[in-house]
Amino acid sequence: MTSTQPNNPLATPVQYVKGVGPRIAALLEKRGITTVEHLFFHLPTRYIDRRNVSKISQLTIGKDRTTVARVQSQGARIIGRGRRVYEVVFTDGTGQLIARWFRFNGKIMGKRFLLDTDYLLAGDVSFFGRGKQMIHPEIESMSDPEDSLIGGRILPIYPSTEGLSQRMIRKIMKNAWEKFGSDIGDSLPAPLKISNRIAPLRVSLSCLHFPPANFEVDSLNQHSNEMHQGVVFEESFFFFLGLGIRNQAIEHKKTTAYPLPSSLAEQGRRTLPFELTGDQKTVLSEIATDLGRDVPMHRMLQGDVGSGKTVVALLSALQVVGLGDQVALMAPTELLAQQHYHSFKRVLDDLRIPVACLTSQVKGKERRAIYEALSDGSLPIIVGTHALIQEDVRFKKLGMVIIDEQHRFGVLQRQDMMQKGINPHLLVMTATPIPRTLSMTIYGDLNVSIIREMPPGRRPVVTKIYRESLREKLYHGMRVELEKGHQIYVVYPLIEESEKMDLKNATDMAAKLAEVFEPKFKVALLHGKMKGDEKESIMQSFKDKKAQVLVTTSVIEVGVDVPNATVMVIEHAERFGLSQLHQLRGRIGRSDIQSYCILLNHGAPGSASVDRMQILENSTDGFAIAEADLEIRGPGEFLGTRQSGLPDLQVTNLARDGDILSRAKEAAFRILFQDPKLSAPENQGLRETVARRWAHKLSLGDVA
Repeated sequence: MTSTQPNNPLATPVQYVKGVGPRIAALLEKRGITTVEHLFFHLPTRYIDRRNVSKISQLTIGKDRTTVARVQSQGARIIGRGRRVYEVVFTDGTGQLIARWFRFNGKIMGKRFLLDTDYLLAGDVSFFGRGKQMIHPEIESMSDPEDSLIGGRILPIYPSTEGLSQRMIRKIMKNAWEKFGSDIGDSLPAPLKISNRIAPLRVSLSCLHFPPANFEVDSLNQHSNEMHQGVVFEESFFFFLGLGIRNQAIEHKKTTAYPLPSSLAEQGRRTLPFELTGDQKTVLSEIATDLGRDVPMHRMLQGDVGSGKTVVALLSALQVVGLGDQVALMAPTELLAQQHYHSFKRVLDDLRIPVACLTSQVKGKERRAIYEALSDGSLPIIVGTHALIQEDVRFKKLGMVIIDEQHRFGVLQRQDMMQKGINPHLLVMTATPIPRTLSMTIYGDLNVSIIREMPPGRRPVVTKIYRESLREKLYHGMRVELEKGHQIYVVYPLIEESEKMDLKNATDMAAKLAEVFEPKFKVALLHGKMKGDEKESIMQSFKDKKAQVLVTTSVIEVGVDVPNATVMVIEHAERFGLSQLHQLRGRIGRSDIQSYCILLNHGAPGSASVDRMQILENSTDGFAIAEADLEIRGPGEFLGTRQSGLPDLQVTNLARDGDILSRAKEAAFRILFQDPKLSAPENQGLRETVARRWAHKLSLGDVA
């Protein structure tokens, strides 16, 4: 089947489209576009209505306004509090409009606009003083009025990268369509197309790249028309077919079963000084059932900060250790690994079960002893960082792998850890609640368990947004908490001062806070660039109450448990994502003492950053916050890394298209249930499309 793929014109490298070549192809590859098919699925993010162009004097305040005007003057200047802005003054004889950029490269901007040249401007119009302005508008040169791509029509705006102008992308798309558009066929089964009201794929893509004059621009910009929804269904349907085939491959693997009951797991539960919550018991039962099968467990445990995932991991590990095999827990940071190690050790010491911690800081004789104990099986449980995947680490029989904060590891790192055993059971944990659409796609090969219930006695953290002008009030409130014997975290986005970014930094502010609170209350500094033993020493002094204020960076986002800490102050909170702020807030409120999270905001009043923080101010539901964060930032930024296993879905928006994803998944899995190998004659087209689009990305050896 693979032999037919090179003959498919849609698999032609994009480099061979007229107007591309090697240099432009390299730029397109940055957007994930390597073939003609990728190019056609590179849909516009928004559209400008060129059918309705207003004079500047007629522009009303509001969204999505369009005008054509001439450059009168331009240049960078300084506005309030030393902020640089690039301004271009446009005029059309009826008035003036100022375009402003707050993020810009001065050299590039200076070459971009020519005096006495007409440009199309599209964007949101607002007042600035007595005049009108657009902030970061879309700009098109009118120097080539004969160009049919610029005429009075609906103008597509594509996701781009530096060096690729909108005009360039539109010309490439037009050239590709003229040569390859007729090669686009339909692979979806006819009944699916009818039941989901899906137009032919070629018709849909044509309308989205070259919108007819009678189209509604609002429906295009909202991605709510049938053409958009049909293409989304088509893409996600084939993704889920590929994912289903991969899941079948997992189901055919065999491993060691660890059936209940495990007397050691029951002993571990009895040693706990607290009663498990209902959710913890439910999740333990789900994991125990998986471990009791001879098919490798692939399960993700989601639980909000402080919900008790670590104890679930430990009791699950005991089910494996109780039958003589080994368990490894891998964490992304030394701080988190040490936290897990100490939590495990408190219980395992009572059970007389050895446990060790392996990080890059463990050297010499101690490291060699751990290697030997893992190799001969005398060390049943190991906790560590990336150090666990080093070639020298060998297990006698690794039965289970636990990976905490899975999204912080690359896909290859997870695979390397799994290869330390023969098809070991896998439990991945995350304190970042994963929205439903991400669970369906990124973690589609994992069953999901959720702990929503918090341990009894916890009080919701009170969250408040403060402006810089309230700093003295903040220091007074901090002093009140310190006088009560409580402790405080102060988090900054930078370690040291940056010339490029005017942000308060941890190093300088630790010194300033020492001036405010010492000598009565000790201020300590902790950040990720410190050596492991230094970090551990500082963290221990904070746990032992020898330091009352801990100035730090987001290194303490996960894995730090100090119940006596009741205040979390986050400087430049506008620089953090919602989920990260929620993670930081989870470091407090870990006892029955009322705790407070203060978000110090340096953004402009009424800005998007304030709206974002108000979500946090009004909610402590991590799942609701995660959904909002996904919608605001998109999946790539939400996860914090492009190597996290994010599927290369080009047109599907995981924040917007949840209902379509659900329908596509159901349809794909229904077909696979009837024909697992897609070997029936009527499914050959499906098999070929899955192979072309997903075989490499999802490692589908059976299909490629």
